[in-house]
Amino acid sequence: MNAAQDIRKTKFHVAGLCCGTEEQLIRRKLQTQPGIHELQFDILTHTLKVGHTCAEKEITKSLGDIGFAATEIRKPIEQKTPPRQLFTTALSGSFLLSGGLFGWLNFPEYVSTSLFLLSILAGGWQFAIKGYKAVRHLSLDMNFLMSIAAIGAVAIGEYAEGAAVVFLFALSLLLESLSIDRGRTAIQSLMKLAPSVANVRKGVAEVTMDVEDIRLNETIIIRPGERIPLDAVVTSGSSSVDQSTITGEPLPAAKNVGDAIFAGTFNQRGALEARVTKLANDTTLARIIQLVEEAQSKKAQIQTFTETFARYYTPVVFALAVGIAILPPLVLGQAFGDWFYRALVLLVIACPCALVISTPVAVMSSLTAAARRGVLIKGGRFLEALANINAIAFDKTGTLTEGKPTLTDIVCLNSLSEQDVLRIVTAVEVKSEHPLADAFLRKSAELQLPLDSLKIEQFEAIPGKGVQATISGKTYVVGSHQLIEELGVCSPTVEEKIHKLEEEGKSTILLTDRTQVLGVLAVSDNPRLGSRQLADSLRSLGIQHISMLTGDSKIAARTISEKLSLDEHGAELLPENKLAAIENLKSRHGAVAMVGDGVNDAPALAAADIGIAMGAAGSDTALETADVVLMSDDLAKIPEAIKLGKRTLGIIKQNVIIALATKAVFLGLGVLGMTSLWLALLADDGATLVVILNAFRLLKKQ
Repeated sequence: MNAAQDIRKTKFHVAGLCCGTEEQLIRRKLQTQPGIHELQFDILTHTLKVGHTCAEKEITKSLGDIGFAATEIRKPIEQKTPPRQLFTTALSGSFLLSGGLFGWLNFPEYVSTSLFLLSILAGGWQFAIKGYKAVRHLSLDMNFLMSIAAIGAVAIGEYAEGAAVVFLFALSLLLESLSIDRGRTAIQSLMKLAPSVANVRKGVAEVTMDVEDIRLNETIIIRPGERIPLDAVVTSGSSSVDQSTITGEPLPAAKNVGDAIFAGTFNQRGALEARVTKLANDTTLARIIQLVEEAQSKKAQIQTFTETFARYYTPVVFALAVGIAILPPLVLGQAFGDWFYRALVLLVIACPCALVISTPVAVMSSLTAAARRGVLIKGGRFLEALANINAIAFDKTGTLTEGKPTLTDIVCLNSLSEQDVLRIVTAVEVKSEHPLADAFLRKSAELQLPLDSLKIEQFEAIPGKGVQATISGKTYVVGSHQLIEELGVCSPTVEEKIHKLEEEGKSTILLTDRTQVLGVLAVSDNPRLGSRQLADSLRSLGIQHISMLTGDSKIAARTISEKLSLDEHGAELLPENKLAAIENLKSRHGAVAMVGDGVNDAPALAAADIGIAMGAAGSDTALETADVVLMSDDLAKIPEAIKLGKRTLGIIKQNVIIALATKAVFLGLGVLGMTSLWLALLADDGATLVVILNAFRLLKKQ
């Protein structure tokens, strides 16, 4: 077993992890530690995922050395602001108010001073310890900056200001934590959708079991009004199920024997029995929650910029503060106390909280809002990519069309009857994986055509073109017009028949015995509901170019393209041709999105700047391969996702401007001595809360 296989991934809850500077401190500590291979941070949920070969206790010990209490997360936990944080903040505020009141009532000065000092101790001892451990590891985090500001205020006799700084900082951390609790609740509410117990059929008896103890293929019972506990396939009964938690679709879906049902969805009317297909930790709902949580660690480019800016901004302002405290008194002979106070104000301004949190809180809100609507976006960078795409390409079958082809015409070209042509084609196609095979199978079953008498003796797939099979010693080829041309058996009569059918927007499949064409079959795949409005919706969002890429014939592709008002279409494309078409679109239009089924279009999806998979409920492949996953087949989700990406990027830019503008204004006021410690901190904390609340607008459905 190699080293890569030995790497374990463990998730830790890190108390107090709430700032990018603290992330950098932890990175510096752990990245140099033997046995640490990967670190993934989620500041908003205070979690750290570590890829490691060392023992977990070594990781928690290292985090403890720099002031962070870490506990391993073995199962999803409901994270809330700790009561101790609320108590110490309230205690600090009480002492501050009491000190101010006694001072106003002209009590002896030592009474007010003592109360202010108690306020500082009550509210500041925790972040003072963290600040000390941070500076020991050469990190100027916000805890250190606030500690120095408070100590400096006490040193020059500004006890009330020192207490106000500590209380306001503690209050801002509390309010920030309470605000982010709201964002976390959105994801945690998803966790609660699947019930923790289920009714299981054991012979003739019915037993209530924890869902973690239920095994594959066991039979669960779901009564009307109950949530479905696990992914399963219906074996008995029929009902309507509200699947909005998975697909975002408001209308219930009919469920009958053989249909898939998903954990966390709501059984409305009938009683169901179903065979379990996925364990509790592997259900579609569990995968959605996992993907949303992991997506928060995949940073947008603008988030990387803000974190890099903050990394340099803080030490620069700290150096400026030191210079202001020392140089004017030394060089100009001015009063030390005045300039030292200005330096303390700059230390407060040096804290980059509002800037660092401006992006991740918006990304978290957006990812959660999208997941609620049946759209999984796998990270902030894909949200940013959605906002910036200029062109979009669609697969045709199953994407722009319903993906349920129907046999419409059978044209016989020799002595064979329509039923003979259909029997032979069906017998050959039943062994293929061609998406049109279902149309022939359904029609044969509808006409009750006997297929047993046709024994396939040899079978060969001709990739991207058709299939060849031997039946009763005779070789038949079923394939595209292109394949028939290559075999040299096409004729003007056949061309005329094909052209007429394709002008009607139908796809054609031909049957030949390698000497002549025996029949032409036409299949129609209707445009999906909402596809006609799709182009207008996308153009209204600034998409410059909309194209379709299909393996279908040129005439059929052109017909669909004209019906849907697309800008361009590519026809008769093999997977490698679709890949080349995406590269061509990127060279002409810049950022390109590709929409497909997540499996057949994998090369094109991978080549595009952002790959979007449709109708992926229950599809592990699509969940893994695409950048954006639409759990339903609703085309309207695509412009909705793009709109969400644009809103998110807009709100992130607003947040960055708010944070930077606040810093710039109070940096200038601080240097000029025109603001106070508590006012600078109040403005900074206010900016932090404003960017959080601004980001939470994304949780509201537009």
